[in-house]
This record gives sequence, C-alpha cells and structure tokens, in this order.
Amino acid sequence: MTPSILVVDDERTIGLAVQRLLGGRGYQVQAVQSGEAAIAQLRAEPVHVVITDLNLGQMSGMDVLRWVREHAPDTAVIMITAYGSEKIAVEAMKLGAADYVPKPFDNDELELVVDRVLEGMSLRRDLRLFREQAADAYRFENLIGQSPAMQRMFDVIRKAAPTDLTVLIRGPSGTGKELVANALHYNSPRRGRPLIKVNCAAFSRELVESELFGHERGAFTGAISAREGKFEIADGGTLLLDEIGDMPLETQAKILRVLQERELERVGGNRTIKVDVRILAATNQDLESRVQQGQFRQDLFYRLNVIPIVIPPLRERREDVPPLIAHFLAAAAARLGRAPKSVAPDAYRALLAHDWPGNVRELEHGIEQATVLAGGDEIQLDDLPAELRARGGADPASAPTGQTALAASASPDPAGGFKESKQRVIEQFERRFIAEALARHRGNISKAAEEMGMYRQHLQVKLAEYGIDAGTFRK
Repeated sequence: MTPSILVVDDERTIGLAVQRLLGGRGYQVQAVQSGEAAIAQLRAEPVHVVITDLNLGQMSGMDVLRWVREHAPDTAVIMITAYGSEKIAVEAMKLGAADYVPKPFDNDELELVVDRVLEGMSLRRDLRLFREQAADAYRFENLIGQSPAMQRMFDVIRKAAPTDLTVLIRGPSGTGKELVANALHYNSPRRGRPLIKVNCAAFSRELVESELFGHERGAFTGAISAREGKFEIADGGTLLLDEIGDMPLETQAKILRVLQERELERVGGNRTIKVDVRILAATNQDLESRVQQGQFRQDLFYRLNVIPIVIPPLRERREDVPPLIAHFLAAAAARLGRAPKSVAPDAYRALLAHDWPGNVRELEHGIEQATVLAGGDEIQLDDLPAELRARGGADPASAPTGQTALAASASPDPAGGFKESKQRVIEQFERRFIAEALARHRGNISKAAEEMGMYRQHLQVKLAEYGIDAGTFRK
C-alpha cells in the first residue's frame, strides 16, 4: 500500500512545495491550510502520516496532534517548528509526535524524517502482526495431548496464564517446555509485551550476568558501551529462564534479589533499576537433588516453584502419539507447501512402538524427515529414521489401539489451509479410534475410555460431537 500523507500549513506555498516534494517520492500527498480542515480530512479519509506546522492560527499544530492521538492513534504526526521553539517540539514529542523538523527545513532532511517515521510504523505493524500470529498459534485449543496427565497440565496452564505468578516448568529434553512458556505468555495480560528467552546454560558466569542484567561501559574487557540486559528488555512482559538448573550459584543469588525486590543493577554499575517482569523457569534437571548437593539455592528453588508444571516423557503417554502424528503431518505439509501424507500400516506401527527418548521433538523431526523422503502420497517404513524401522514389524496388539486409523483416513484436501487440514486429520483419526475401542468393548463407554486413557465424561463429549451412538456397538 502506498503511504498517504496529509500536510497542514497555513502558508499555501509551503504546503504545495511539500506536496510536490513527497509526491515525487511516490507518496500520496494532500495539503490543507488549517487545523480544522485537517481534522475534517482525517475524519473522511485516514492517512499514515500528518505533517503539521506548529503555528496554524485558531487551531494550532498541538491541537491537531492531540486530536490525532485520541481519534487516530495509528497515524504518525511530524511537527514543523519555527526557529526558537525547540521546547515546544520536545513537548510535542512527549505528547506522542513521531518526530519534528525545524523551519525553514532542508528537503533532504524532511525526506529522511518521513522515511524514518514510515519505516518505524512498518516495523511496529510487523511486530504487532507477529505477536497476533504467535498468540493465535499458542491458544489453549492448539495444545496437543489427550492423556489424563496432559489434560491436567493444560488445566494448570489455563489457570496460571492470567496471573503474574512464577512458574517452574519441568520435563525431559524435547517434551515442549518452551511451548508451555509460550502458552503461558500469549494467554496472559502481558501478551502485548515481549517474551524474552535466555538459555542459562549457554553462557559463562560473567556472560550470563551481562545477558540478564546488562552492563555499563567499561565493566569488563570488550564492554565499549552500556547495554540493557534481558530483564530490562522484558520489562512489562515475561522472561523465560531456560535451563535454570545450570545457572552458577553466584548468579542465582542475584536472580533471587530480582525476584524479591523487582530491581537490579547492571554489571559494573551502581544504579538501581526497577523492572516489572513475570518469571518463567524451565529445567530438565532434578532441582531437589541439586539443592541437596549444594549446587542450587534452596531459597531460589522455593521462589521459582510457586506453580510447578511437570511434562511427562512421551513414552509415559503413548495415547498422545496418534494426535501428535496427525498434527506434525499437517504442519510439515504446510511448511513444505505440499498435501499432507498418510502413513502406511507398518510405518505407523513403528511410530507407535518407538520409545521416543527424544520425546515430542524427536517425533516432530521424524515426521518432517519422512514427509520429505516419501516418494508418493503415503509414508512408508523405509522413509522413517533408521532407529524406527526395526519396529515396523511389531505385533499390532503390542501397540496402542487404532494404530491403522490414520493410514486409512488421513487424506486432507490439499486446497485447504493448515488449520483446516490438521483439524480434518485429527477428526478422521478420532472417529476411527473411538469406533474401534467401542467395538472391542461392545459399546461399554467406561471400559473404552479406560483403555484409551480418557475420562468417561470426555469420551461422552466426543461421542456427542461426532454423533456416535455407543448402543450400536452392543449388538
């Protein structure tokens, strides 16, 4: 979209000059000679940028600025100020002006300011779009897992997300601790502010403190300028301290102070800086053992463990493998711009029989690899990673029920979007999975739910959702 600009100046020649100058750059430019005319024009047709002289007559440029900030907050305002009115220009910046240009101005200077303001607007729009997309991706209904353990975890996330309480996320590598952190942030009142992530195991003690708390110029060799730390950058938002169990003891003490006092000092500085940050911490380590060994502060552990969330390994919730397979098939297809593939029975048996030591991350990568290597519309056993192929001939009875459902039914419409395709795959799988379980137990809902690892009430909801009558399986 071509940027639109409204020039407001009571000197008609200046307005026309600016209109010709910026119009020659390809912008859509209109010019008016009063604040009242500017507001009337803005009511009729919003613009990206208003360039207004400070002195306009009865309605001043400051009045125009105040109106724009109240009624058109997405419009940027550039003030044109007369010589000697720098203090007023500063006041305009405090009121929300994007920038100002002294009068008489240089054409190159005005062009530079307009370009800079438009670039900043574009970056803010991109950031807002990114946050909206991230929030959409991490909605609660997008969390995958039907096992009782995961359903309990999702319930904790839903209750914890709207609060500012500290959360300690624990689980083996690859289980999705970062996804839980994303869900907590993007479903919280802080979703419009940054979610900053720091891997505490990736830095030495000196560097991790500089990363977290920032440093002043000259604080250490190479500190040629002052720098904000992650706590300051995350102000108003959320900070994820990943791999917190590997944090040095000296740094743990400083983290404890921030949690208690909500303030910090940069490395090499003595100025106290207040911060408003929600803390999430994640680890794959046994912190209780590290506390006993003197490697982790007990007081910090208690400060972090306000709301504990434990993600079980995938091998302990095998009923979650089928919906995860469906999700990753749709996701891989969307990334590659292809139609989602189905899975051959022997390949599906291998996926279900594997212990998944790398957990959900290993499953995701395995599906991605198979999607790329599969020559046709169906993933074969030979398309899977080598460590899975040996399980392809496993006895179907040893694997969870419904193992061939996805292979038989997962053929989404390639013309559909990612969400629609994924939902269709999941629905097709669930219908077949539930029907097979009910058939085995002759319509006994309680026994079918127990076998499937679901609550009876949850299964009843699914039966109503899909219009399945359990009575038809009792014959």
